[in-house]
Amino acid sequence: QVQLVESGGGLVQPGGSLRLSCAASGPIFSIKSMGWYRQAPGKQRELVARFTSGVNYADSVKGRFTLSRDNAKNTVYLQMNTLKPEDTAVYYCYAQISSGGTYVREYWGQGTQVTVSS
Repeated sequence: QVQLVESGGGLVQPGGSLRLSCAASGPIFSIKSMGWYRQAPGKQRELVARFTSGVNYADSVKGRFTLSRDNAKNTVYLQMNTLKPEDTAVYYCYAQISSGGTYVREYWGQGTQVTVSS
């Protein structure tokens, strides 16, 4: 079974940086898309950054967050700089993965808390 394992969340002061990692494991034939969403208390889950044909970033994180990947490790990284209190949320890894054939399934990680506070 495919799993997404996240790491790197925590508490950071405003203006600080964090790096999130998400590794996909299991029966993976190809990864069609991979990235991060977040959900703040009382709000809907929203896109942060995601690889598709290129990289899509939320307007609120452009210029501050950078999504990168290591294809050999089936891993994506989210470098978050100049963090703001409004970046506080649970961050979820997301992927569209094929385990063979043409069927593509969506997967979510368990979530990692990012708290930006002084």
